[in-house]
Amino acid sequence: MYNILHKYKRFIFLLIKLAVVIGAFYFIFQQLDTNELLSFTQLKQQFFILFSKNSWLLLILLLFTDANWLLEIFKWKTLTSNEKEITFYEAYEQCFASLTASLMTPNRIGEYGVKAIYFEKNLRKKIMVLNLIGNLSQLVVTLFFGIFGMFFLSFYVDVEMFSFNLPRFFLILSVLLLFYLIGKNLGITKKLAALIYKILSYYKQLPLKIHLKTLAYSLFRYLIFSHQFYFFLRLFDIEAAYFMLMSLIFSTYFIASVIPGLAIFDWVIKGSVAVFIFGFIDVNPLTIVTITTFMWLLNFAIPAILGSIFVLNFKMVTEK
Repeated sequence: MYNILHKYKRFIFLLIKLAVVIGAFYFIFQQLDTNELLSFTQLKQQFFILFSKNSWLLLILLLFTDANWLLEIFKWKTLTSNEKEITFYEAYEQCFASLTASLMTPNRIGEYGVKAIYFEKNLRKKIMVLNLIGNLSQLVVTLFFGIFGMFFLSFYVDVEMFSFNLPRFFLILSVLLLFYLIGKNLGITKKLAALIYKILSYYKQLPLKIHLKTLAYSLFRYLIFSHQFYFFLRLFDIEAAYFMLMSLIFSTYFIASVIPGLAIFDWVIKGSVAVFIFGFIDVNPLTIVTITTFMWLLNFAIPAILGSIFVLNFKMVTEK
């Protein structure tokens, strides 16, 4: 059996890469074609209304996307430098290929494995931890601005979302306690604690320079894509104060970031949350769904299609 697998290893590997790419294209097409919030016809109409007479606007929005991904690439290059120096192109390839391959995994978990296999076997666990640190730094920035945004909105919006619900709090606490007791009896809690300790130990060993640069890249990346959203709002003639709109955007990303789901449905989650959040200032839901769809296309779908080229050209480290 082993000899057969070894003999056809290249062919099997090619099939896996094709499956990843075809799956990515299929999921992207499905989300555009079967979107219940915004039909493909409506999306095309909105696109032509916005860009037919002002094609330069599309160029500006693409520059936002370029800046967003450039910062992500430099962040990844900075993180991996602790274990191995890679070129800008290698970081570029790893970021986009991992995005494509992570489409069908919850919360982009597939990204960890894909980035890791670009490195030697003895480095892969550390690379996965570095990717975790990069994602957590982005999450910390998102939570920081999200809390600020929701705090700002709490003075202007009277909604139950901002109130403390004691029964719900105790329900969540009980569920967490139940999971803890089950995990402890099965020995999972001890293993998880040991794993967290190893991750924290490695985190502390990273140079301060890498920590600061990673956080700075995450911060500027967040400001870029949140202001890209703001720019879209202005293009669709949404009239409101700057701090109000930015607080709504911050709150949208904050809530969407804590909702688990498949990466491919990320835009659906953000779209639904944004419709709810921007409903406080009576923005047309169609406008918000259109904006979140354009944001998804520019920052997720198009880069994922580009990443499919790297997936098809990928070779294991041992083959290089």
